[in-house]
Amino acid sequence: MIRPMGSPATLGPVEFLVLTFPGTAIDESVSAALAEVVTKGTVTLLDLVVLSMDAAGTVTEREIDDDISEVGLTGLTAADIDLVSDDDLDVVRASMEPGTTAVIVVFEETWARRLAGAVRAADGEVALHVQVPRDAVDAVLALT
Repeated sequence: MIRPMGSPATLGPVEFLVLTFPGTAIDESVSAALAEVVTKGTVTLLDLVVLSMDAAGTVTEREIDDDISEVGLTGLTAADIDLVSDDDLDVVRASMEPGTTAVIVVFEETWARRLAGAVRAADGEVALHVQVPRDAVDAVLALT
């Protein structure tokens, strides 16, 4: 389901994410989890590309409008506005190992659309945006 994006001025934060997996197929739970946040409106998929590298090092590229069910991704649609560039793909390809799959996901954090608009309307801006590494969160939680 493609959700209306509105104008660029009303767009929430946009994220670029690369997920990597061993093998050339992705566990169906990943597809289900991604479909869930899209269905709930938490995020809006803007673009999605799957790169699979076989044991010989040959890379197969699939976009959201291709048959991505072959790699375990089902029930997903995106705006498909080609936000992933050839340079982005080159960087991801160069980082891959034979026998792996990379899923490149560009998404709008739809949940933050209203907040982002309010910040812009107040002439505010994001001064810092840091994603806390999972290891750091786990270490702090282990102390409590």
